[in-house]
Amino acid sequence: MAEETLLLMKLLDEQYTRTPFYGVLRMTAYLRRLGFTVNEKKVRRLLRIMGLEAIYPKKRLSVGNGSHKIYPYLLNDVKIIEPNHVWSADITYIRLAKGFIYLVAIIDWFSRYVLSWETSTTLEGSFCLATLEQALASAVPKIFNTDQGAQFTAKAFVNLLLGQSIQVSMDGKGRAFDNIFVERLWRSVKYEEVYLHDYSSINEAREGIQRYFDFYNNESLHQALGYRTPKEIYFS
Repeated sequence: MAEETLLLMKLLDEQYTRTPFYGVLRMTAYLRRLGFTVNEKKVRRLLRIMGLEAIYPKKRLSVGNGSHKIYPYLLNDVKIIEPNHVWSADITYIRLAKGFIYLVAIIDWFSRYVLSWETSTTLEGSFCLATLEQALASAVPKIFNTDQGAQFTAKAFVNLLLGQSIQVSMDGKGRAFDNIFVERLWRSVKYEEVYLHDYSSINEAREGIQRYFDFYNNESLHQALGYRTPKEIYFS
């Protein structure tokens, strides 16, 4: 992939993290203001390669499959009262110096604890399924929330949840904050780790992400948690 194209993707990723409500027109204008000669068609194509569905207002890295069953959103006005009450998963784009990968993570809503994560060079669903299996090996939530992406609506993924008597919840289309805790996690990962490093390889990226999640879970003090760590809350 051309160096300028990778640079454009890095800039789009950073701007999308700051302003997830920007669509193709505003992203095109943003790049033009930086001096790049781009049209809307090219910006739309790059956003799709990155897995960012540029439709206001929801950032959707996983794109839906019309043949998969969609479940309702179950978390309106639900009070999260303990660890393993609600888990959620999402996927984000991670830039490398010469390329990119995708990152999926599963987080406990009550404690903000990252239960499991995995990376992939493609958006095929197998890496999401493996991440779910890893998380379920240690605990089982009451409700599991995702967006309506094909990775999460796939029968293998949903059946694994239903087989554990877990209620399946999915974000409503066009709702930017149904999965707010994962959205906040991605901003933290990118501003506090990814954007500070130019990963030269997938292995280097994985090492950086592992280091960050170890810090996030075990050392990072969260104001919303009374200045305690996610680990302290999750295992309390």
